[in-house]
Amino acid sequence: MEKRRLRFWEVWNLSFGFLGIQMGFALQNANASRIFQIFGAEIHELSWFWLVAPVMGAIVQPIIGHYSDRTWTRLGRRKPFFLIGALIASSGLIIMPNAGAITSILPALWIGAGTLMVMDAAFNIAMEPFRALVADMMPSDQRTLGFSVQTSLIGIGAVIGSGLPYTLTNWFDISNETIAGEIPFNLILSFVIGAAVLIGSIAVTILTTKEYTPEEIASFDSESQETKQETSSLFSIFSDIRKMPTTMRQLAWVQFFSWFGLFGMWVYATPAIAHHVYGLPLSDNFSKTYQDAGDWVGVIYAVYNGVSAIYAFFLPFLAKKIGRKYTHTISLIIGGLGLFSIYLISNPIYLIGSMTLVGIGWASILAMPYAMMAGSIPARKMGVYMGIFNLFIVTPQIVNGLISGPMIKYLYGGNPVYILVSAGAAFIVAGLLNLKVKEN
Repeated sequence: MEKRRLRFWEVWNLSFGFLGIQMGFALQNANASRIFQIFGAEIHELSWFWLVAPVMGAIVQPIIGHYSDRTWTRLGRRKPFFLIGALIASSGLIIMPNAGAITSILPALWIGAGTLMVMDAAFNIAMEPFRALVADMMPSDQRTLGFSVQTSLIGIGAVIGSGLPYTLTNWFDISNETIAGEIPFNLILSFVIGAAVLIGSIAVTILTTKEYTPEEIASFDSESQETKQETSSLFSIFSDIRKMPTTMRQLAWVQFFSWFGLFGMWVYATPAIAHHVYGLPLSDNFSKTYQDAGDWVGVIYAVYNGVSAIYAFFLPFLAKKIGRKYTHTISLIIGGLGLFSIYLISNPIYLIGSMTLVGIGWASILAMPYAMMAGSIPARKMGVYMGIFNLFIVTPQIVNGLISGPMIKYLYGGNPVYILVSAGAAFIVAGLLNLKVKEN
């Protein structure tokens, strides 16, 4: 039995929930460091607070992938996870910028870090079942299109989320001024709007997409009946890791350096740009200029996500012309050059060019590794292997989180811009390693 080919708008609705997930994720990525600094975190401590996010991903993703392969409810196979993740994440989006209002329980900084942990766990609960759903619902030759449309929706959501604080301040005159320990109102309102959009977009996918039944999924798997009868306990995840396809193992190193670079950019872009481009002292976390710099980081994050949304539509064409492998390599190198260029910039407007290049790399990171890997994975194991694949995303973030703070303090003389330069180098290394990947 073969899967039917989906029309474009079916593919669009299939992934539409990712728009809301990524809007919330973008609000977190663009503003968490600023929030932590307002609550009192030192610059070399930022990556340690961010560590909770990839650690939760490492724990949650394989387990969610395992159980989403084995779940069937009246709502479907993957959809229950989207809904639960969205509800938890939207609650976190509301609580995080308001942590200062509940300091009678714990210090605001710890409440913020704890909320980041819960939020990231919730995003993880929703994200990988979404990626598995694309592989579930689409025939192999449509998957590049499926992951590219998903990347475009990710980009659209991230553009809206990243640019929302700047838009509220400059278009609607909502204040971005603050004092120590108090989050500006434009950030609070942005997070509340993000929570509402997250719930609404997830509802679109749930209401418009009908999943294949477990019996239909089984009929798509060409493996022998004997192989299908292996144990299905949670501990079989370790067996699945041991039996990973070769393509997946090779992509592990590509993912490591790609996400090592991304984590450094997300954690340190705001302080690096405020210090290196705006010329502010590292001790300045509360001035109007620092908040303007933070809002501008949101804008350039919107740029790289917007570019990724557009570039994603060209990925199927490029992959057909030169192959998925070379498309991904070239895109990563271009993204790395974008990160390098930040060091040379003294005018904030020129950061738009840097982030345009980063957006090309980001689009490819979100789509091509999954398209390269999906053909080597059995249909009945799609969820668990997508969850395991996430280990190659969270591990480099954990490594970066542990070492980047000491690197800034002891190696880079307190200047976080060098973390962005290191991130560019990591992108280029990832691109070169990708040349060794053998696809099915």
